[in-house]
Amino acid sequence: MNYKRVFVPNSYVHLIVVAYNRKDIFVENIELLRASFKNAKQFICFDIIAICVLPNHIHIILNPKEIQEYPRIITSIKYHFSKHYDVGVETPTYGYVNKGEKGVFQRRYFEHTICSQEELNNHINYIHYNPVKHRYVKNVKDWEHSSFHKFVENNLYDESWGSSADIENIKNLDFE
Repeated sequence: MNYKRVFVPNSYVHLIVVAYNRKDIFVENIELLRASFKNAKQFICFDIIAICVLPNHIHIILNPKEIQEYPRIITSIKYHFSKHYDVGVETPTYGYVNKGEKGVFQRRYFEHTICSQEELNNHINYIHYNPVKHRYVKNVKDWEHSSFHKFVENNLYDESWGSSADIENIKNLDFE
């Protein structure tokens, strides 16, 4: 299968990276994940606009200096995390073993190019609401592994954002 990525200059990209077999590894290895992002930033110039780390998947909106670099960013993060992650998957498939992979991440990842401010706002809202959607917490503010708190500090959200009134605007969005 020939997979084509779209590279629209001056755009943002919403990415969802998932653990192999949706194993809960990210929150319990949050420091390694942070180190993996830091490592990628040493080699590739990008800004993290919004992020939410859930136990088995990560939502992130990136603004790479060069849009065609975002696959390299994800590869770098996955490589660093996998290299330093002790366990790996108990029974990776032949395809993973054949390519020398540990089977820590699903191979592919979801990506969506964001081209307007309205779309960017919708994706940021969706990302920050995701822990509530998956029932990890009842309130957005209660999930600590999210950029939501920085948005509150910068007065972009009220701390109580994510109430039932806010949910109505998010309900029809589903990027997973």
